[in-house]
Amino acid sequence: MSKMKGIGIVGTGAIAIKHAQAIAELEGAKLVGLFNPNPTSAEAAREKFSAPVFSDTAEFLAVEGLDIVCICTPSGMHLEPGLAAIAAGKHLVVEKPIEINPSRADELIAAAEKKGVKLAVIFQNRFSPDYQKLKQAVDAGVFGRLLMGNAYVNWFRNDAYYSTSKWKGTLKADGGGALINQGIHTIDLLLDLMGEVKNVYGQVQTTLYPIEGEDLGAALVNFKNGALGNITSATALYPGYPERIEVFGTEGSAILEGGKLTAWNVKGQSPLELSHDAGGGSGSSDPNAIGIQLHLDQWRLFLESLDSGSEVIVDGKTAKKSVALICAIYESSRQGKALEL
Repeated sequence: MSKMKGIGIVGTGAIAIKHAQAIAELEGAKLVGLFNPNPTSAEAAREKFSAPVFSDTAEFLAVEGLDIVCICTPSGMHLEPGLAAIAAGKHLVVEKPIEINPSRADELIAAAEKKGVKLAVIFQNRFSPDYQKLKQAVDAGVFGRLLMGNAYVNWFRNDAYYSTSKWKGTLKADGGGALINQGIHTIDLLLDLMGEVKNVYGQVQTTLYPIEGEDLGAALVNFKNGALGNITSATALYPGYPERIEVFGTEGSAILEGGKLTAWNVKGQSPLELSHDAGGGSGSSDPNAIGIQLHLDQWRLFLESLDSGSEVIVDGKTAKKSVALICAIYESSRQGKALEL
């Protein structure tokens, strides 16, 4: 039996709470500490967690039994604590996105490879039962040659979502707006299904809120396999609808909405019975509406990869793909033309 894995969390906000709840249910792992660089914030966080909270990096990384560090800071603040954890020889789990641009992602990836530690990025929606069914069908050619894949994240956030945050919607800490924060989960699934992107034409706008990033974005994608794709992502579309993926091929199509299959049609086959629980919930109008089950599933698989030496399912290089596409959408909007990836 493998030894108990000690997990530490960098960050003490809402997503750190989700991870702490998931870790509490993991067999073979325990939360051994958390880190917040602000002593006042660290003190305030101690009441929320069943583990010590540190404000000194060296003390946190020296906690007895610490094997894995989970980064739950704002998106543009993943690199520095990630590099510190890697340098200390800790395996790394990073909340999405891996970072806010490909070059910062590359630094994390290179450091982990050089140190020989594992790096995983949280894209928990890959582990819903219905997404797994869709992925297996696409890989098996059930829908034939792929013609189109669409990702729609038409969500809503109220004024307080941005006005009460120092980092959401900022370029430095969030990397942008609706695409890189809200849309990236569904864009990751789209890329996992449809494959590599050839080029993209994007448009982003800031329509409702006084933020640096976008609250409305759209893109037309050409995939290397010849298929087309559409992407929309927003936090300005009231009241907010569950995220949706559509896959169309020469032999059939399927729709995944809010993590649940809502349509499945294949030529010559009876309609598929669709009854799976999505397992994760949708954050279409409330970012706290997501559950912890899919996080728990991804954590379990990561721990298994440490014990068996198998590949991490969502590693750094995989997670970088969605960041690269989103950054290309931003640049395409700035230049007003399609860009090759």
